[in-house]
Amino acid sequence: MYYIGIRKTRQKHGNEKRRTFMIRRIIHIDEEKCNGCGLCAKACHEGAIDIVDGKAKLMREHFCDGLGDCLPNCPTGAITFEEREAPAYDEKAVKEAQKKKEEQQEIPHGCPGSRSMTLEHGEEPGAPAEVSGSAVSRLAQWPCQIKLMPVQAPYYDGAKLLIAADCTSYAYARMHEDFMKGKVTVIGCPKLDAVDYTEKLLAILSQNDIRSVTIVRMEVPCCGGLQRAAETALKHSGKFIPWQVVTISRDGRILDS
Repeated sequence: MYYIGIRKTRQKHGNEKRRTFMIRRIIHIDEEKCNGCGLCAKACHEGAIDIVDGKAKLMREHFCDGLGDCLPNCPTGAITFEEREAPAYDEKAVKEAQKKKEEQQEIPHGCPGSRSMTLEHGEEPGAPAEVSGSAVSRLAQWPCQIKLMPVQAPYYDGAKLLIAADCTSYAYARMHEDFMKGKVTVIGCPKLDAVDYTEKLLAILSQNDIRSVTIVRMEVPCCGGLQRAAETALKHSGKFIPWQVVTISRDGRILDS
């Protein structure tokens, strides 16, 4: 390593921090080769890599220790070493980030109501939809909002995944029986949430044994964002996962599937 000097770098919230820069070994990601599978991000214990717009990116250079735990996990050979000017490895910052991440995983988003769990409804497989005149919930896990879903959880193992627009459960009367039954359900509204779900869905598909995907959307144009995010995540997951899209009309009819 060759020491270069200390510079001021501007942080996200406008404050400045001094960082040491040097010529050192650091990873390089070839975006042309990257298929966005997310294996490198999972292998990077320091948290230097994120999946952004379906591609792996070295987002925090000072988190990269240059040891290359991510290299052998890349199926396309998109990651290599290079010697260049970069911020020095900041072990203290890495440990602080790891501690913060662990705390967030214990209570997602700081809300006890978002704690991940599998739901049991106390019925035999194949039981009728109604018991003593009451409908049976088919929600298999909590939480169900895409933004709150953990990337990894036991209920994903071998699961059939239902990705549904929020409004579908209100428009389609038999949502629980016809679509949610036997599946892990995740819901979202790209218009109201104003987010791109691609990265979260890609992480779920890449890091778990998902057997199939069903996308249920409304006929309205804004639901296209949910479908595009799911299709992009499927494309870049590096897996062959059977999938289908079902469109629900405003008056609760299945238009196509």
